[in-house]
Parts: sequence; structure tokens; C-alpha cells
Amino acid sequence: MPGNVTNTREIAKTQLWRENQVLRQILGICSSLAVTNSMKNSLVMGLGLSFVTALSSMTLSAMRDIIPHRVRMIVQTMVIAAYVILVDLALQAFLPDISKQLGPYVGLIITNCIIMGRAEAFAQKNPPLPAMWDGFFAGLGYTWVLLFIALIREVLGFGTVFGVNVDFIGFERWTIMIMPPAAFFIIGSMIWAMSARAQRLPTPNKK
Repeated sequence: MPGNVTNTREIAKTQLWRENQVLRQILGICSSLAVTNSMKNSLVMGLGLSFVTALSSMTLSAMRDIIPHRVRMIVQTMVIAAYVILVDLALQAFLPDISKQLGPYVGLIITNCIIMGRAEAFAQKNPPLPAMWDGFFAGLGYTWVLLFIALIREVLGFGTVFGVNVDFIGFERWTIMIMPPAAFFIIGSMIWAMSARAQRLPTPNKK
């Protein structure tokens, strides 16, 4: 049990920060640019992707010994698509307004490279439970990046946070912040800062 806890913590640290799928692996950029003018949309998209990544990684890990190698990509896509359909139906049933705002981007979770990347890099080589945690924390790493970008864009573009007015000082709102180029600039700055930090860290001594 202690070993499992340690492994889970290491997976969490890696996926949330050290090898963040957006900032370090440069994956999931398209949706990061598209949905981050609203924190509500970003949170729902991030949690939806976390759900899909966690369960698809767990499922594919459990099936890894019975899936022929030559058709594994097709099987991975089918499993991912099944979970995305569940997310889409749940949003339509319980959060119809957000579902309409996100539009096709929920369906496009299928094409998010983070999900397939974790399936190939981790789920194919590890047991189901670690694979599930790997996928879940990869999704949470994606989620916090989206929320950070959305916080900047929503405050400066709309003067709100999660739709609640925070425009206390009456500043001039930046129209560019609600447009995709603003997200591109912010995420580029975050990637630069993360890469610069990684270069400054000491390299572990190899035995």
C-alpha cells in the first residue's frame, strides 16, 4: 500500500507540474485556445477531459494484453469515443446551456492528443489503477492550465469570474482578451516560463 501511495503521488507531481501535458508536452493546445474565455466552460471542459482520460486509460490498460498491436489505435479511438459520448450526453442533460456554449468542442475531446498520448505512453505498459491515476492527473494538469488562462481572459475581457461581476474599479475591458489570440499569447508565455524554469533546474546525477 505505501508503495502504491508513493507511486500515485509521483504520478500526480509529474502530470500536474513537471511534465504537464499542455505546458511541457505541448498537447491539447487547440481547445486551450478555444474555450478559455470563460472559466465555467474551461472547468467543464477540463473535468470532462479528466473523466475521459482516466477511464479510457484504465479500460485500455485492462485490455492491453488482448488487443492486437496492429489494431490498437482503432480500439483506443472507439473506447475514447464511447466515454466522450457519455460526457456529451451528461452535459446535454444536466448543463444544457454550457453544452450549447461548448458546441462541437465536447465532441472534439476524441481528437485531443492528451488522451491518446497517455494511452500510448502509459496505459499500454502499466496496470489499470496506475493508468487511471495517470490519466486523471493528466486531465487535472490540463484543467488548471485552462482555468488559469480563463481567469486572466475573463477578468480582463468581461470583468467577471465564473460569471460574477468583479469590475470594482471600472477599468476599460480589453476586447482582445475574449478573442483566441489572447489565449495564444498567454499560453505561449506560460510555456516559455515553464521551459525557462526547467532549464534552470539542476540535472540529476546519473550513476
